[in-house]
Amino acid sequence: MIKAIFLLLLVPSVYAADVVQVRYVDAPLTYSAEGVVEAAKQSTVSAQISGRVAAVNFDVGEKVKKGQVLVRIDATEVGQTLNERRAQLAEALASFENAKSTYNRTQYLFEKKFVSQAALDKARAEFEAAKSRVDARRANVGIAANTESYATVVAPYSGVVSVRHVEIGEMAYPGKPLMTGFDPRELRLTVSVPQYRLEAVKANLQEGAWIMLGKGQALRPSAVMVLPAANPLTHTTQVRLEFPSDSIGIYPGMFARAEFSVGHAEKLLIPASSVLRRSEVTAVYVLNQSGKYELRQVRLGEPSGSEIEVLAGLSTGEKIALDPIKAGITRSAE
Repeated sequence: MIKAIFLLLLVPSVYAADVVQVRYVDAPLTYSAEGVVEAAKQSTVSAQISGRVAAVNFDVGEKVKKGQVLVRIDATEVGQTLNERRAQLAEALASFENAKSTYNRTQYLFEKKFVSQAALDKARAEFEAAKSRVDARRANVGIAANTESYATVVAPYSGVVSVRHVEIGEMAYPGKPLMTGFDPRELRLTVSVPQYRLEAVKANLQEGAWIMLGKGQALRPSAVMVLPAANPLTHTTQVRLEFPSDSIGIYPGMFARAEFSVGHAEKLLIPASSVLRRSEVTAVYVLNQSGKYELRQVRLGEPSGSEIEVLAGLSTGEKIALDPIKAGITRSAE
């Protein structure tokens, strides 16, 4: 994350190790937008046939590789249908061979003037019909065989199981969800940026964007994209920030914040550690002209790394205690 360079002037006195003189500095202006981590590649595999769930090979949180079997469905009924279709194909082939022989024989007799044209036409029609029945039965066998393959549900890509929808023994039917998974290497954060901020955000999009997670963790996105459409109700535009592929411990649904650099401004910044917080009161210990500490309430702005902006309560050049606890003890002893 881009940090401002702070000019800290230590005071040469008995309090030199404890106080700092603050100055206005040229600090970056940022715009923050909150969002939720989502997977760019996430899907739910569903059953395509009816049957009882015979095996569930993975559970939530487990990694799977592309092509590994996730769920098996008992395909006994489908297998019986396939056998029936194969028997029908064999019957059609037998009828076809008979019709073919009849047609060839009738054609020979017709050439010898032993049968009429009508007999030849009838034999030809029966031959063509038998051939069509074979084609239909062969197609039915292919459909049944393909349907039987649906009993084995495999992973469409490598990833992590996020939701398990079924247990062994449950009844599956076409469309019933079985498992949901995602690819942890392709995560992104989508945030909404208002129209009046969009141009400033786009001005320094690639170098001035960061993804902020909990505990101050900051990641530079591998790519940033502004979607070419705006919400007509909120007048906001979505911006997508891609997580680095080597990100660890990040999952869909986590809260995150996007921070964009939108310019620079003069700010009065102090170390965040110098702020004393008591309930809703925020204050700092100021070293007065008499060399004594006095507690002064301040109004704070947005944090900037280890520093925080002061909106009211302090003036440039004043000296504050770096350690408010130690300053409080010193004041009590005076």
